[in-house]
Amino acid sequence: MSATASDSIMETGTFVNCFLLVISLVIIPVNGGYDKERDALLKGTFPQDFIWSSATAAYQIEGAWNVSDKGPSVWDTLAHQGRVYNQDTGDVACDSYHKYPEDVALMKQMGLKYYRFSISWPRIFPTGEQQDGVNQDGVRYYNALINELIANDIQPMVTLFHWDLPQVLQDRYGGFLNNHTTNTTVIHDLFGDYARFCYQNFGDRVKYWITFNEPWITSWLGYGVGNFAPQHNEPAEGQYKAAHNIILSHAKAYHIYDDEFRAAQNGQVGITLNCDWGTPKTPADADAALRYVQFFLGWFAHPIYKNGDYPEVMKTTMARKAQEEGRTTSRLPEFTPEQKLSISGTGDFFGLNHYTTVEVTDACCTPIENPNYDTDKDVGTGHAPDWPRAASSWLYVVPWGIRNLLGFIKEEYGDPEIYVTENGRSDHDQDPAIMMDMERICYYMMYTNEVMKASNMDNVKVKAYTAWSLLDNFEWLSGYSERFGLHYVDFNDPTRTRYPKASSVFFKQLVRNNGYPEGSEFTKYVENMWYFCHNTTEAEVNGYTGGASQISSLFSLFLAIPMMIAYSLIA
Repeated sequence: MSATASDSIMETGTFVNCFLLVISLVIIPVNGGYDKERDALLKGTFPQDFIWSSATAAYQIEGAWNVSDKGPSVWDTLAHQGRVYNQDTGDVACDSYHKYPEDVALMKQMGLKYYRFSISWPRIFPTGEQQDGVNQDGVRYYNALINELIANDIQPMVTLFHWDLPQVLQDRYGGFLNNHTTNTTVIHDLFGDYARFCYQNFGDRVKYWITFNEPWITSWLGYGVGNFAPQHNEPAEGQYKAAHNIILSHAKAYHIYDDEFRAAQNGQVGITLNCDWGTPKTPADADAALRYVQFFLGWFAHPIYKNGDYPEVMKTTMARKAQEEGRTTSRLPEFTPEQKLSISGTGDFFGLNHYTTVEVTDACCTPIENPNYDTDKDVGTGHAPDWPRAASSWLYVVPWGIRNLLGFIKEEYGDPEIYVTENGRSDHDQDPAIMMDMERICYYMMYTNEVMKASNMDNVKVKAYTAWSLLDNFEWLSGYSERFGLHYVDFNDPTRTRYPKASSVFFKQLVRNNGYPEGSEFTKYVENMWYFCHNTTEAEVNGYTGGASQISSLFSLFLAIPMMIAYSLIA
């Protein structure tokens, strides 16, 4: 997109500013969900070296599930069993295995300088083990993608594991449960071999590595309740065993890079952790809210970014529960002194995925007949009635939560450099207004401004913001029914055509301005949109949305259609 074209879009935005302000005043009055002081627009810019990025994951976009000797993943298995909404699978997905040049072109058009994607372990090692053979076509694919990014001045940020474990490793060794009670380190060694191979083959061009994406999901949903792949149902202990092995595998991969590659490649290695912010429902629930965050984020962050061990509140809570349950040992495993030393400090940066916030109440300490991770925390969770919800049932729009969470990380984990590696909002597939995605624009506007407050007002070392996602894609158990993309993908079209949404135009301007600079045309547009966005979220709460909402229709008429026309003229 040229500068002239971008300016034309902002002129279009200026044209509708007065309409936006009028609409915001007549939709519905702002009620208790909006705090004028807390939620006010902060004008200014991010640091000059701030990173703007978008993200995807291999299974969600690549397709080509069995091409050129790629091995099956645990998600291939789950999807082929018909466990996903509408019997959807990732067999083709966005077909990015073949269409990656188009994806890179979309990033360049938006002005992005970084792209976070994941490598599929079974696309490199079909069985998960290097000794069984390497899929050279898979290696060529990732080399081609990385080279295409570099050629377009976009830096790759690579995730080694985004949930698509090779099915053979699950079958042979139990995946991340493997022989935990005998302290064998097979899975740690195998993940280390895979990480080493990636460093060797791609590390000359990749300077940012993420070992695991959201290990909380793999541990609890994959090995605890088992509704995610690999579908292991052991809610009392499975998640704790899996998390233990994931943390050790992360440390293994970190030290391999540190010992063998850092001097020559000069890159960084971290991990991406997800966390919903927990806010106390009443002042009496403050300790419960902290316990919630420690069981969620601290479960992984405390060992890696502090002392190599689990949070004290987690250990003492689980020890008490062991006594209540008549167990001789806690369901939470213990690290050896040597393991603690190996784990502590194995993060060059702190990767954070955040989408939403929950209200927390204290639920201590009722004995539970069937213990599990959810009840172990001794908390109840819910959502305030004035928080609007996205298409995903778990995603409530609470922008100030991300600022609180970033501040917590700064204080709790020694002021690390934080990379926001995912943040975004879903909408429904069937909504005909999906291309005019005002709600997503509002979400990005409000959440990025809260990130800027954390950076500029709270002195949090936030180094990057990553939009999830570049494309509509396979949204796990929801299949293609929920869309997070800045670009619409037509999954009924065999060519998987991509179309820019209005949010991609907004995000282009956000990147170009590096925030909300005082006096700019972009900020003037945002300033008027600000009230519209907050009123819109209030309208959603009060029943004005559902399918093609009245709000989206107004947005389409007064903003999105002019923006999209401008975009189509210069794309």
